[in-house]
Amino acid sequence: ASMATVNGVPLAGVLLTSGIEPHPEIMKLCQQAFAQGLPLMLLEQDTYQSASLLREFNPEVALDDIERIEWVMDSVARNLDMVWLQERLATGRELRLSPPAFRYLLTSRARAAKKRIVLPEGDEPRTIQAAITCHERRIAQCVLIGERAEINRVASAVGMVIPEDMEIIEPTDAVRQKYVAPMVELRKHKGLTEPAAMMQLEDNVVLGTMMLALGEVDGLVSGAVHTTANTVRPALQLIKTSPDAKLVSSVFFMLLPEQVLVYGDCAVNPNPNAEELADIAIQSAESAAAFGIEPRVAMISYSTGASGAGSDVEKVREATRIAQLKRPDLLIDGPLQYDAAAIASV
Repeated sequence: ASMATVNGVPLAGVLLTSGIEPHPEIMKLCQQAFAQGLPLMLLEQDTYQSASLLREFNPEVALDDIERIEWVMDSVARNLDMVWLQERLATGRELRLSPPAFRYLLTSRARAAKKRIVLPEGDEPRTIQAAITCHERRIAQCVLIGERAEINRVASAVGMVIPEDMEIIEPTDAVRQKYVAPMVELRKHKGLTEPAAMMQLEDNVVLGTMMLALGEVDGLVSGAVHTTANTVRPALQLIKTSPDAKLVSSVFFMLLPEQVLVYGDCAVNPNPNAEELADIAIQSAESAAAFGIEPRVAMISYSTGASGAGSDVEKVREATRIAQLKRPDLLIDGPLQYDAAAIASV
């Protein structure tokens, strides 16, 4: 285990059993691994008993399990090697947001914001489950669009119960009619008529987007049934982009085992030119910062630096130059192969 740690294999720790401590000479041989942070633990139980205890051990700690949280905090505090901890704190380290910390940050901010979110796919099982979870954990005030009877039927079929105080908007003609005039006004430059608007509002995504455009809700979540294009198109038509944005792009939050990365753009712009790619990089950096992730942008290509040639590499190189000029305050590098961007040793 010590040799594996020294050679870069990540191990959670070494667990010794039966209360048998290693010979001092063995400990001396393993000092390099211990110095790199390999934990060594000793149990009085034999190996079989220890394995049984580990199988029964539940590492998860629920956010509302105050007793276990306090127990873990006290246990860790009692057993910390303060000298080792101070040495580790004094060492310069790259700050990374772990997936659990990221999820906690998101839910904490959402609870504090108390936003009203419309879900146009209100009779879709995953959407219903998400809405119930958000309601129970007070993450957001969810508004389901759909026929109440159908929503309750779908929920019941998968063993769920819609909370009595969860808001459901049934998309009747009377409800749609409320948004016809505002929608015609927003699309008058395109010659939209009232009958055409009424027909478009039969699409619940369009209906939800109008609610968002009029400030009746704070956000819209769709995509369980509808395509990305069908979700984004109404927003582009009715809400449009911000004045300083030349295009709309997307980001994926990738929750890897030890960190959260932002990938952009994997859903909206299939083949951006250099200037568009630069804007995507800047928008992705701003999205990362908004979610508590320090933005360091890698412009990915199939070659690193000047090691390769071709139109695709040149486009990334030019996009990097444009992005650096537009936002000199951001750390932007490229072209980079993915391994060079993700692995420091490469």
